[in-house]
Amino acid sequence: MKKAFTSTDRPARCRFSSEPTTALHDVPMRISLFLAIPLLTGLLTAWPAVGRAEHLAPFVASYDAWYEGKHAGEATMRLARQGAHEWEIDLGIRGSRGFAGIVGLNIEQSTVFDTNADESVFRPLHQSTTRKAAVFFNRKVAGVYDWHRNSAQWTGNLSDRRKQPVALQPGDMSALLINLAVMRDAQPGRELHYRFVDGGRVRDHAYRVSDETETITVGELSYSALRVERTNGGNDDTIIWVADGVPTPIRILQRDNGEDAVDLRLVQYQGAQPQ
Repeated sequence: MKKAFTSTDRPARCRFSSEPTTALHDVPMRISLFLAIPLLTGLLTAWPAVGRAEHLAPFVASYDAWYEGKHAGEATMRLARQGAHEWEIDLGIRGSRGFAGIVGLNIEQSTVFDTNADESVFRPLHQSTTRKAAVFFNRKVAGVYDWHRNSAQWTGNLSDRRKQPVALQPGDMSALLINLAVMRDAQPGRELHYRFVDGGRVRDHAYRVSDETETITVGELSYSALRVERTNGGNDDTIIWVADGVPTPIRILQRDNGEDAVDLRLVQYQGAQPQ
């Protein structure tokens, strides 16, 4: 029987092979599940098989954004340190082609969070989302996670129901932090469980990690990557591909009713190689 991991479990770091094989690199990602990271040193199209960093490290990653199978724009994800114990993760997607801007493929998400000593817990503190679509609307939402009162609450362009306080539980995370946790926790055959608390909503997220790696091409390199797929999303399916030595997902794909919707494909990233 496969062991199920919760958001507070800490797996071993050595997980699977990420030897580059051929030449190309690709990545999709769901609008409601994204990350953030700041730049550090030299520009890289991809790291060779150097192993995953033992601790969080700043980075910035660039993606091509696809919508319903068509190239729709670009995206940037960043992770930056915001002090001794705090970090900020953010994602910006810019729909610049065809109908993408009108359907809302212009989004900025950000979460400020802190973590414990061994980084087994990512605790959200502040969260914000801005959606833009040409001249039709500009919607902003901001939330505060008050861990002293164990309550979170959002303001902005939301229904009255979603503006009501949400009771927090240990391990609760925003959408962006769940992406970061998947990167940390994925090991062959694992089942991962997290509680999503974001935008006034609470949902249980369950994922299944593939037993073996598959070859995913990204830019000019290929990687042996694990496929991590949400198993309780109903008609909304999210798939994330992760590879050792790469601090950001190789690809993140959102599928609606069995059809490809938002798809982020990695182009390049900057970061610090693990010491």
